[in-house]
Amino acid sequence: MTKPKAKPTEHKGWRHWFHRNPALNLAYRIGVGVIGGIVLIAGIIMIPYPGPGWLVVFAGLAILATEFEWAGKVLKFAKRYYDRWVEWLKRQPSWVRGLVMAGVCAIVLATCYFLNVFALVGGWFGLDWAWLQSPIFGSR
Repeated sequence: MTKPKAKPTEHKGWRHWFHRNPALNLAYRIGVGVIGGIVLIAGIIMIPYPGPGWLVVFAGLAILATEFEWAGKVLKFAKRYYDRWVEWLKRQPSWVRGLVMAGVCAIVLATCYFLNVFALVGGWFGLDWAWLQSPIFGSR
């Protein structure tokens, strides 16, 4: 005797608890959306900086993809184009890779300047130079 097949709409495991109750299911989806969104936004902010920016973006999309079909599609799209970008960059001459690196460094330095990091660090060493002050967050 064969075992009856599960209906496609039936869920197995702990996730089934949430699907049975619409209020719990909605709360779970909202929680996944909020957590996945926070991770995704943090990853997007980290992209131009040294570290795991793209990894965090993919993690945020993966979290969202557990509940939202659109996020799975965006995740596949982002992975595909990230891989293409990396492969393209590997094929470029050193001067092109150097220009990309210089652009990334310029973004990091500009962010540090606008967030007043240079004035903060300069203050540690007794350097109170006006040009270190950020036009946005500087104290002058």
